[in-house]
Amino acid sequence: MDFFETIMFPFKWLVSIIMVGFHEGLSTIGMPEASGWTWTLSIIGLVLVIRAALIPVFVKQIKAQRGMQLLQPDLKKLQDKYKGKTDQLSRQAMAQEQMAMYKKHGTNPFSACLPMLIQMPFFFALFTVLSGISGAAAAGNGIGAMSHEQVVQFDDSTIFGATLSASLLHGGDGNQTAVWILSILMILAMTASQFITQKQIMAKNMSEEAMASPFMRQQKMMLYILPIVFGVGGINFPIGVLIYWTTTNLWTMGQQFFVIRRMPTPGSPAAKALAERRAAKGLPALSILSGKKDEDADAAAAAAAVAQAKGQRTQPQRKNRKKK
Repeated sequence: MDFFETIMFPFKWLVSIIMVGFHEGLSTIGMPEASGWTWTLSIIGLVLVIRAALIPVFVKQIKAQRGMQLLQPDLKKLQDKYKGKTDQLSRQAMAQEQMAMYKKHGTNPFSACLPMLIQMPFFFALFTVLSGISGAAAAGNGIGAMSHEQVVQFDDSTIFGATLSASLLHGGDGNQTAVWILSILMILAMTASQFITQKQIMAKNMSEEAMASPFMRQQKMMLYILPIVFGVGGINFPIGVLIYWTTTNLWTMGQQFFVIRRMPTPGSPAAKALAERRAAKGLPALSILSGKKDEDADAAAAAAAVAQAKGQRTQPQRKNRKKK
């Protein structure tokens, strides 16, 4: 067992236990054990459990990204302050001021990346388990918590006449036409969902400053390159893996739609649309970091109203004259 397999071993056991649990649960309620639909639902259930468990991590990532976006004007001023200064003392001073700024606002660049790093072992484990089914079935082995019998069941199971272990490039058992059609449809669904997710982020959830930055040009290139890369790579993926990728991409698309609508990036078209919707309903503004009622904004509005009331001229009242 090499170093990578040693690291992935507990994650493979975790994801295989979840998938086996779904399979046994579905079998208990009457679905056939060897049916491809039973294993397909087990794969979908596996993805849903993992992604649901990672929701708190995703929320933390969003808040970290919002915090970094709020710091961009201050970071730009700091960069302008030390622009052209390449000596060691200036670079150290700039780094110290940056760290002090991050500490003051409770964020840092790595906090936005850490949640993604936490997710990666689970996704690698999912891919490893689903991609190794055919090899384990031929070798007479199990995978993680899956017994050899369950591995063979998965390897032989079909949906629409195509085996879950077959791929577009390498084929497999069962109806080859069904394998081609289903693989192509799954690849199209996988790449389309990824493209739509990135497209809605760029169109609705990026501020004007981000849209005007040089980094935006790279983002536009990646918008088209990544779906092509996954689409080309998808011809090597077994149908079971394509089901996983399509399911997780659909989850990501729905999750991003919710975030863009409820927790948009400050200054983005989605943030303006949210403010307009709440204003039309007479609701208070939301904090861009938490998505909850912005107490500071309400307090500032109340203070402004009091100051305005005090600043208004008091109209003197006319005294009633006594009649003679």
